[in-house]
Amino acid sequence: MTGWTEHRGLAAALDIANVDTDQLIPARFMSTPRSGDYGQFLLHDLRFDRNGDPRPDFPINRHPEVNILIGRRNFGSGSSREAAVYALIDFGIRAVIAPSFGDIFAANSINNGLLPALMSERKVTDIITWLDGDSAVFYLNIEKRKIMFDDQTISFTLSDASAQKLINGWDDIDLTEHHRPAIMAYRAQRAKTQPWVFPAQETAG
Repeated sequence: MTGWTEHRGLAAALDIANVDTDQLIPARFMSTPRSGDYGQFLLHDLRFDRNGDPRPDFPINRHPEVNILIGRRNFGSGSSREAAVYALIDFGIRAVIAPSFGDIFAANSINNGLLPALMSERKVTDIITWLDGDSAVFYLNIEKRKIMFDDQTISFTLSDASAQKLINGWDDIDLTEHHRPAIMAYRAQRAKTQPWVFPAQETAG
């Protein structure tokens, strides 16, 4: 996974609360290999009608170049399927801005390079009102935890560990490996003071 710090892209609002992972990618599509492009399934049952025709008023149909989504509360709730994040990434989405996220969805997002930017419901509402169904160019900076558009600069919340993982392109294992020197130093010190904690090495007979 390639890390990133800054992104400039087109943002549009998905003004729907409680968008769950089954809406992000319906379960019937999850048997398709990832190489088949999960982006085509993103929000499928909201984007398309019963005949499979695109709904012209749906935000990402109106703005197909969008790569930043403004969502409502509880975005990514529901099942733990990582495919929901794959669908967003394969469509080209780099960040989702929302008042709250499903915990597992947020963790999967970070581990796959997608920014889940937390922002107060009031600020999200202000942005959605300002967009008024249109799209606009946004600039994101992970280090500064800032979103800039028009003449506005708004802060978002992201933990230091999550920021470190996104910037460096790390998953959980990479983050742990980053602390290897401290882990090994602790292990060596404890082996001196509490040697009984460690199993005795077997000698060859």
